[in-house]
Amino acid sequence: MAGKMLLDPLLFTTVRVLTFRQQRRLTNASGFFFQRGEHLFLVTSRHVLIDAPNGHFPDRIEIELHVDQENLAKSVVFSVPLYRDGTGLWRQGFDSAGEIDVAVIEIERDALPETAVYRAFTPEHLHSSLDEVAVGTALLIVGFPLGFHDTVYHMPVARHAIVASAFGVRFQGEGYFLTDARTHRGTSGAPVAARVAAPEPALGDLTWALLGVHSARLDVGTRDLALDEELGLNCAWYADILMTLTAS
Repeated sequence: MAGKMLLDPLLFTTVRVLTFRQQRRLTNASGFFFQRGEHLFLVTSRHVLIDAPNGHFPDRIEIELHVDQENLAKSVVFSVPLYRDGTGLWRQGFDSAGEIDVAVIEIERDALPETAVYRAFTPEHLHSSLDEVAVGTALLIVGFPLGFHDTVYHMPVARHAIVASAFGVRFQGEGYFLTDARTHRGTSGAPVAARVAAPEPALGDLTWALLGVHSARLDVGTRDLALDEELGLNCAWYADILMTLTAS
């Protein structure tokens, strides 16, 4: 992608993900690009691509791509199959606690429009120059809540969040940390990012540290639905799982 981008590059990392079963549209979600070497991946929540307990079995997804850097109103829909010869094409992770709600699927770069406008996180974005990610660190969760977005310029929206649990500590033994943010369905798979105060040249102009992948809201089963508000807390899986999922 050539030329100077006037908008924050973070907005161009994220795309709306629509899931389909043949021609039947199923759900809205979010996803973002991660590049490792010459390989480009779309990252989203694993439950977006398959969710057996809820009977969710899409066979393809569609994402929307900008194709004109000077006119963001121009876009195309890019379809990505999820199976080949009955075998799933995505990669998902496991750890000692079980399944990790993150999945990646490789994008055939040669199949993308030549003028596609997008940005991708890289392994360098997993290692920020922040000395410490503390409770209360400011974050952005960039995605498509309830499918909502700028339908003219095809842009996602950003929700403000903070780190709500001890970063680096697996919350309740799981591979995620908590964020405090107002989120909705459709945000699953969104990047959870923190701005880097003193960015290194390897980051380029995408001066954001990728800390996590938003998964779902977290609630308490004993909450009184009439008396108690929702917690407003969310699970964000640690982004370093991407190094495992994108390994050759």
